[in-house]
Amino acid sequence: MGRGPSIEGRKNAEDAKRAKVFTKLIREITVATRAGVADPAGNPRLRAAVDKALSANMTKDTIERAIKRGSGADGGADMQELRYEGYGPAGIALIIECFTDNPTRTVADVRHALARHGGNLGTSGSVAFQFTRCGELVFATGGDTAAEEKVLEAALEAGADDVLNEHGESIVLCSPENFEMVQQALIDAGLAAEHAGVVMRPNNRVEAPAEALESLLDLLERLDALDDVSEVSHNALLPSGTAG
Repeated sequence: MGRGPSIEGRKNAEDAKRAKVFTKLIREITVATRAGVADPAGNPRLRAAVDKALSANMTKDTIERAIKRGSGADGGADMQELRYEGYGPAGIALIIECFTDNPTRTVADVRHALARHGGNLGTSGSVAFQFTRCGELVFATGGDTAAEEKVLEAALEAGADDVLNEHGESIVLCSPENFEMVQQALIDAGLAAEHAGVVMRPNNRVEAPAEALESLLDLLERLDALDDVSEVSHNALLPSGTAG
């Protein structure tokens, strides 16, 4: 009878996963710094990236080094922010956002992942019209009416545009410009979001055919595993409880 993974093996796997998350966060901080100023207080995008890094238990020293790199103080490689549009299995629309210092490598990696799963890259604008950029805050309310009402009341008072209740979650939507204001108001109301950020949200979702579901989920996992990929948005309606 074979033995399961050793404690050391599990720890190594966890460390590798954590390192990959940190790599993505560092790139996000670097690009956010270059897009504005090196002070989070005066750069909302950088402040959001720093908050995300702190939530992932990144040390302040690591964050400060990433900001320094983004400001050009250490002469680091020039990071670029890129967006690719394309299609996955069964024509599922995809928007793939990347931070990279080597666009040639990045587009090759993304194209290869899509091709292996029956997808392909599209031209700029080919799928973007199917998405809306908005602020999104997700709260685990578990279908509890009182909890949903609390989120709804606080969100509307904060200036949110809409609140949706889906699969045991309350999803607060707002304009990108109002995201920080709405987020802070909800924090002040004692509400902690499971996920919060400015995202590309699909205008409509389409059900992924059963025969394409496994390939689609594998593609989303492969794209997420690429160091240069920061976010993947899609318009697939996935079964409840399915990651992706």
